[in-house]
Amino acid sequence: MADPKGFLTTPRETPTRRPVDIRLRDWREVYEPFAQEHLQKQAGRCMDCGIPFCHQGCPLGNIIPEWNDLVWREDWAGASERLHATNNFPEFTGRLCPAPCEAACVLGINADPVTIKQVEVTIAEKAWALGLAPQPAAVRTGKRIAVVGSGPAGLAAAQQLTRAGHDVVVFERADAIGGLLRYGIPEFKMEKGVLDRRLDQMRAEGTEFRTNVNVGVDVTAEELRSSYDAIVLSGGATAGRDLPVPGRELAGIHLAMEYLTPANKVALGQLESTPIDALDKHVIIIGGGDTGADCLGTAHRQGAASVTQLEIMPRPPEQRAEVTPWPQWPLMYRTSSAHEEGGERMFAVNTECFVGTDDGRVSSLRLHEVSMAGGKFEKVAGTETDLAADLVFLAMGFTGPERGPLLDGLGVDLDARGNVARGQSWATNVDGVFVAGDMGRGQSLIVWAIAEGRSCAAAVDTYLMGETLLPSPVRPTDRPM
Repeated sequence: MADPKGFLTTPRETPTRRPVDIRLRDWREVYEPFAQEHLQKQAGRCMDCGIPFCHQGCPLGNIIPEWNDLVWREDWAGASERLHATNNFPEFTGRLCPAPCEAACVLGINADPVTIKQVEVTIAEKAWALGLAPQPAAVRTGKRIAVVGSGPAGLAAAQQLTRAGHDVVVFERADAIGGLLRYGIPEFKMEKGVLDRRLDQMRAEGTEFRTNVNVGVDVTAEELRSSYDAIVLSGGATAGRDLPVPGRELAGIHLAMEYLTPANKVALGQLESTPIDALDKHVIIIGGGDTGADCLGTAHRQGAASVTQLEIMPRPPEQRAEVTPWPQWPLMYRTSSAHEEGGERMFAVNTECFVGTDDGRVSSLRLHEVSMAGGKFEKVAGTETDLAADLVFLAMGFTGPERGPLLDGLGVDLDARGNVARGQSWATNVDGVFVAGDMGRGQSLIVWAIAEGRSCAAAVDTYLMGETLLPSPVRPTDRPM
């Protein structure tokens, strides 16, 4: 194990964030460097539990105590091998995953859990510094596979299938590979150079990427089926949840991705200016999750006059509640880097309507407080309030995959929630067509997307070859703890 007394003698420590007044002037990642000796001490806090529940908290089944011990012993090559054995993209999850593994850490029962996420991303960065090499297959099978969608699920499936010896083509309708990793996640959470170097590795291994291809339109479903031995659908849950209340048609009200995508392109130098700019505007964000926080941090950097984030749920408790006991993911009040930068958060409120100007632009939002009764939200009488609003961003999540020529052309069934239906082998009702990630699961975490991509790849390999050596960490019916 790591330091035998580390969990008793070393307090939990995480990297500090760059000062707010400095980081708001740029789009760089918000964290300061974390000294190696501090990181090794944090890895040394791992207790090497007899039953390490962190394995269960992580959908990928990361063998966390092993690489904690290797980091404490300064064996970075060994730690990288153990980490990459279960996770294709630890540099992504180490930055973006909310770390359910830490919530399940046994040390977290009565103390602060191990800083697993920071150890993970540091191992990944050390691996790149040491020269993380491509892993091309020794033998090619001649089987051709189309992966539709280049988010984390599609990329994980593609890398696994390429390494198994298949010829894999990843189709992306945007102008660059990455899905929401590219244009949904702001630079201050993950700089895109982190994504690009992994894509370079995948190209060197033999994965082919085709951008600006709207599958179902530019390439028909029939052409796709006739040209490939198997198809993996991994287009994500990209249909944003709307808010059909009076005034929704007013100018200045946008789905979150309509705002984040051009803002990211400006930060990357691909656009000179964004059509939706928060400079000197009063901004309201409806939705209290990660996407809302991304809008919040983006609006701060654009120079918004004010930003208010609304959430219909009540304010979570400061500490783990009894309704989410260890090792379940705790429902707690959390402050992201974007929240630290300013703005106001309002809980237990519901939007009643939008009010506009004579020329059809939104000028304010009318809300009221709500309470829970019988599992339903009820309006609290006499609590109506109007908030000034020049821009409103709807960040209330996603309702599933977009309907259209791809799904209709393939003829895949949908489940009761509107996601692509799948069986135990990740297969749809159409022979040779599989689905992984949010397109089949619904909106979820990056770590689930990667785990599903890996498992789906194993199912496709078995379908094509009769057997597989690829790991399958999750089943289609698995759900978070």
